[in-house]
Amino acid sequence: MSQVIPTKTIKENGTVAIKNGIKPNSNKNIFPSRKPSWLRLNYSFTPKFKEVKSIVKENHLKTVCEEAMCPNISECWSHGTATFMLLGEVCTRACKFCAVDTGNPRGRLDKKEPSKVAQSIKNMSLKYVVLTSVNRDDLEDGGAKHYSNTIKAIKDVSPKVMVEALSPDFEGKNRSIAILLASNLDVFAQNVETIERLTRKVRDPRAGYRQTLDVLEKAKKLNTQVLTKTSLMLGLGETAKEIESTLMDAYCVGVEILTLGQYLRPTLNHLPVERYVPPEEFLYFKNMAKDIGFKEVASGPMVRSSYRADKVAHLLKDI
Repeated sequence: MSQVIPTKTIKENGTVAIKNGIKPNSNKNIFPSRKPSWLRLNYSFTPKFKEVKSIVKENHLKTVCEEAMCPNISECWSHGTATFMLLGEVCTRACKFCAVDTGNPRGRLDKKEPSKVAQSIKNMSLKYVVLTSVNRDDLEDGGAKHYSNTIKAIKDVSPKVMVEALSPDFEGKNRSIAILLASNLDVFAQNVETIERLTRKVRDPRAGYRQTLDVLEKAKKLNTQVLTKTSLMLGLGETAKEIESTLMDAYCVGVEILTLGQYLRPTLNHLPVERYVPPEEFLYFKNMAKDIGFKEVASGPMVRSSYRADKVAHLLKDI
């Protein structure tokens, strides 16, 4: 966990942002407890990892793997999977768990980004790509057209690459959701993040538990061939019964893929961890989710929403 106190920063395009997405607050007085042994990772940097890292750097691309300090970066990049962050590096929202910088980009957009991302993916010989982004409430469509242009550019140069879009909620706007679902993507993801009771505490006020579920349901209805996916963080104070209720809510709106992972506090100003959930409990919830009917479930302390997303490839081949 970073001990750096967030301060204002000015990006290359002139956007003023709050570093790490949150201002200093009373959370900094809650000292973190020692992490258990199951949360300690052994990193391995394979030639494939180094190749992906080099291309990302050369093309000045943003990946959520780096921006969100993902602990699985070496494993995913080594297996030919990467998560690219579109629409810039400044989010218009300020969720209490997220370390991405927050501010108002005022409509700024890199129109060359779709082609740059597409060409980089081709150069990396990636098999499965996750596109995610900051929230862009400053754009009329929330960035949906930019997502669509990027997916189309990827498919034009790498038609066999599978593309997952881990998108914003677009404030629930039907038109924006429809634009993205018409772009030939393979998997649509929108994260519920936490249980309903904790949503206001954990997420930005403009996000919503029911809004996320509505977006997922609309996406499935718009394109039944696209797989839908959501993710839930554990360790924020939820109960087993509340987790089960959340899984049922997601399944009932057509979600087919689920990831469950441990919330890890990125800086002292972010929400403290209430509990480190042991691996055996993650296995319990994985079995619960499979019994409910989810087609694919990744559940473990270090699992993140895009963790080894390529593992769902077999589901796409069955459609």
